[in-house]
Amino acid sequence: MMGRLQGKVAIVTGGGGGIGSAVARRMVSEGAKVAIADVFLDAAKAAAEPLGVSALAVQFDALDPTAVEAMVETTVSHFGRLDILHNNAAMTDPSKHPLDTDAVTIPIEIWDEIIDINLRGYLLGCKYAIPHMVKGGGGSIINTASNSGTAGDLARIAYGASKGAIITMTKYIATQHGKQNIRCNSVAPGVVLTEALDKTVPGLKDIIKRHILTPEFGTPDDIAALVAFLASDESRYITGENISISGGGLIHQPHYADLMDFMAKALA
Repeated sequence: MMGRLQGKVAIVTGGGGGIGSAVARRMVSEGAKVAIADVFLDAAKAAAEPLGVSALAVQFDALDPTAVEAMVETTVSHFGRLDILHNNAAMTDPSKHPLDTDAVTIPIEIWDEIIDINLRGYLLGCKYAIPHMVKGGGGSIINTASNSGTAGDLARIAYGASKGAIITMTKYIATQHGKQNIRCNSVAPGVVLTEALDKTVPGLKDIIKRHILTPEFGTPDDIAALVAFLASDESRYITGENISISGGGLIHQPHYADLMDFMAKALA
């Protein structure tokens, strides 16, 4: 049986990371050829090597329009077309995350860098990918947003603002290019079990787990399954949507976890 993505060509940015590499593996397993693009070429190569001739490692810098354009052109030159773009790259420097605080204390250069990588980089990917998709008869763009883009938090104002803007930009791209058979959706992960999670925010996992509705956290493979569905023709009637994939973390009343504790004590 042929895979859902048989004959399609995809780009996955941030492809050397946990979610990106999982998406690339899933797409190749479903028949796609995938360019794995990352600012760290060694990481891209490590993700691409097990996938053989179905994957191509590409170095690119989301801050550099020339590099983003070259990433797209290299992919099309190597595989012959472009059908899928998964915008997934993000600012991941652990030394800078603690500086993304609030409106008063955030250094403006940190704000600019996060917005440029997380938002402007996605726009650039769309800018250079869409013409090739149109030429090939259509395509699917999947942007990695976040639940941080739909609700406020005590820190990471730039990250949250960038992800909220990605959700809005997704709707604009879907609207402006829908009649060209370009679909655009965003996925909004909550906490996902990756190697970087505990290193970035130690203890966060235990706090958040009280608020999700599923027994366990999601993994990069869960994100990959959703992205592959949105990349496939099975989702042909879905566009402009932001789909939360977070174990129901934002669908309940804010006092959910405290009420669960209260009820447990009352019944003890």
